[in-house]
Amino acid sequence: MSVAYVDPAGAKGLSPKAFARLSAFIEERLGIRMPETKKIMLESRLNKRLRVLGMQDYDQYLDFVFTNDTEGSELIHMIDAVTTNKTDFFREPDHFELLSGKLLPQLLNGRPSNSTLNFWSAGCSTGEEPYTLAIVLEEFREKHPGFNYFITASDISTQALSKAVNAVYDAERVAMIPASIKKKYLLRAKTSDKNEIRIKKELRQKIQFIRLNFMDHSYPFDGQFDVVFCRNVIIYFDRPTQEKILGRMCRYLQPGGFFLLGHSETLTGMNLPLKSLAPTVYEKI
Repeated sequence: MSVAYVDPAGAKGLSPKAFARLSAFIEERLGIRMPETKKIMLESRLNKRLRVLGMQDYDQYLDFVFTNDTEGSELIHMIDAVTTNKTDFFREPDHFELLSGKLLPQLLNGRPSNSTLNFWSAGCSTGEEPYTLAIVLEEFREKHPGFNYFITASDISTQALSKAVNAVYDAERVAMIPASIKKKYLLRAKTSDKNEIRIKKELRQKIQFIRLNFMDHSYPFDGQFDVVFCRNVIIYFDRPTQEKILGRMCRYLQPGGFFLLGHSETLTGMNLPLKSLAPTVYEKI
């Protein structure tokens, strides 16, 4: 007896075969674990793409993506749909306090006063982390004339990166930021019907956004970074994949540079050139 899998929006749901095909691709190409419990989430997120393309069947959609999508444009839409983009301004604020109070002075010790430090916000989502980092670094620069910085921010989602580059956010997203900081670095967005803000141009110019897949064997960087923020990203990968990705990322971190993870993440048991300085804060040895 055949069984039709139908979701509430009208499209036939992911059959076991289609789910296995899709989850295998996601785990192989993106490194993201996709257990059976994520099936409904995948259906919900991909249903919009089916409607856009006029398809009623996920098998038809996957055939199109993997066989007929010769330019890879729909593949990018699919990746955007299945990846998670959750972030906030000043998320896990103790990291930024430690950066200003200890890590930056340590990095600058013995360097010329006009040194430029390079930062990488890895898995930057819609941009809240790199813009927070830019605010913190601007505040530090006010007290240390001559100090300069540049931030590279990467994500696999083109949709998230587009929002990050645009730098426009709902005003409620920045409600927790002190008024003095808002006045210095945020502008009221030029929209008549929405309560939105935009990051000032001076900060936007300090950040380069690029699309990057952590599963690639090498990354498109010419030099090395002084500080890497990779927070709340590796939790989506299994343990062996985490170690491979972090080992690859360490190639792009200067000796003596710092690597910051999210508070729910750990390097325990991994063979990496990092030593612990504080919970979720590491130095490259």
